[in-house]
Amino acid sequence: MKTKSSVFGLPSSVIFSCILSLFSLVSFSQVTSSIDTNSIKIGEQITYKIEVETDTTNLVVFPEGQTFMPVEMVDSYPVDTIKNKDKFNLIKKYGLTQFDSGTYIIPKQKVLINNRTVFTDSLMVEVNTIEVDTTKQKLYDIKPIIEVKKSGGNWWKYLLIGLLAVGIIAAILWWFIWRQKPLTEEEKIALLPPYDRAKMALQKLDESHYLEHEQLKDYYSELTLIIRKYLDEKVYDHALESTTDELISRLRLLKDGNQIDLSAETIKNLESILKRADLVKFAKSSPDIALAEMDRNTIDAEIDHVKEILPEPSEEEKLLDEAYREEQERKKKRKKVWLTVGICIFLLLMTITGFSVKYGFDFVKDTIIGHESKELLEGEWVTSEYGAPPITVTTPKVLKRTPAPIPEEVKQQVEISMFAYGSLLDKFSVVVATTKIKGQAKVDLEQVSDQAIKLMESQGVENILVKTEEFETPNGGKGLKIHGSGSFPSLINDEKESGNYVILIFNAKNVIQQVMLTRKADDSYAEQMIERILNSIEVQNEAQ
Repeated sequence: MKTKSSVFGLPSSVIFSCILSLFSLVSFSQVTSSIDTNSIKIGEQITYKIEVETDTTNLVVFPEGQTFMPVEMVDSYPVDTIKNKDKFNLIKKYGLTQFDSGTYIIPKQKVLINNRTVFTDSLMVEVNTIEVDTTKQKLYDIKPIIEVKKSGGNWWKYLLIGLLAVGIIAAILWWFIWRQKPLTEEEKIALLPPYDRAKMALQKLDESHYLEHEQLKDYYSELTLIIRKYLDEKVYDHALESTTDELISRLRLLKDGNQIDLSAETIKNLESILKRADLVKFAKSSPDIALAEMDRNTIDAEIDHVKEILPEPSEEEKLLDEAYREEQERKKKRKKVWLTVGICIFLLLMTITGFSVKYGFDFVKDTIIGHESKELLEGEWVTSEYGAPPITVTTPKVLKRTPAPIPEEVKQQVEISMFAYGSLLDKFSVVVATTKIKGQAKVDLEQVSDQAIKLMESQGVENILVKTEEFETPNGGKGLKIHGSGSFPSLINDEKESGNYVILIFNAKNVIQQVMLTRKADDSYAEQMIERILNSIEVQNEAQ
């Protein structure tokens, strides 16, 4: 029978666990802190050093930000690393100072090593005053307040991109729509008078090689088309679609009616050539090449005869022609305008659709039309301290000091400083308040939260849902977070608007620090602002 191995009567698993425990104790990292001097003058800088001895595989995170209050950090130096066999010595230095005389305690600092938190020792530093002989020192009047110019932001970049896009679109529209394009050969010919066009067409027919290749059908088709086009424009406006007999009958009718002074010989010549062309095209007749050349010359001469008998256009006809050309130009310009407007609307809709797909329609709409909360969110935020002891918070606007409603019976017991932006009626509001209670050591935060909810109810908030949880600021301050929803009063009418709130309460000896944030439920930008404000809050109580 097999038995489990043992050492000194203990199971091997227990021994193994003990060894692991001893190993973990040996491998713990060592953290020390020190300052180069514990006595400085006002404004003089001291060097605060944190040294961590740890394994090379461990992740170490040093404190950042103003975690040394009441001493102020003015500089944070890079981490120095010294390798000692299988260990790392990490040295982090900070430059600290204080501008008020007195004895101060630099609080314990939190160092994260992997998932373990290690605190340094607190250190004491004495800040001495500087002796000043006021009898010899020159005194000056207080300088006036200087208005600081706000930074311009990146608006010029967006303006430049917008102007560039508009310029490119305008250049494309001008090139393809509004630019006076050079006329093609066909357009130049179309602008010529009918007589000149007919003469040019005969010249091109001479340059063709129909007769050389005995392509009589194509030759006569071109020849008859030339005379028909000329007659269609100057004599009979159905000459192109009429048969030979119909056209000749119409010419004779016009002659008999004294509407046109065509000679009988001209009509006879035209009839002979048109009928011969019909035979060539439909009966596959093949006249002699010399006869075809003679027919060409006859058509040339008859075009001249028709031109001679046509009357000169009257001034009224010329004005009508000019009006017609102007009307055509107006139609062409109107077409260009509608085409340009249509393209611009299409590009605008496509741009809005593209941005809506990427960022959401509400974002695009609020960017174009404007939204108060969006402008606050994207504006220049301000970080400031409010009250004493201070609450450091970053807000879209500087909070203004407002009078606190203190009942007469408790004015001798409490002192309240309050700073606010907006109110419960607005889409977004921030309130920071510090209450000092005289002669009282500590206050129950649950009671304070109940009073805060009752205060909201007294100001018209209904149907309040309350959730409570612990809250920790980035610099380690711990407090109570009360948040939820409710029906808030509205500026527009007597109806209620759905909204959300967050109340933070911090407590020190005889001091209550509160931050209250409210927003309307349909305002997503205000929600982002509240999240940013919550991540920026740092509290400093009197004990520190």
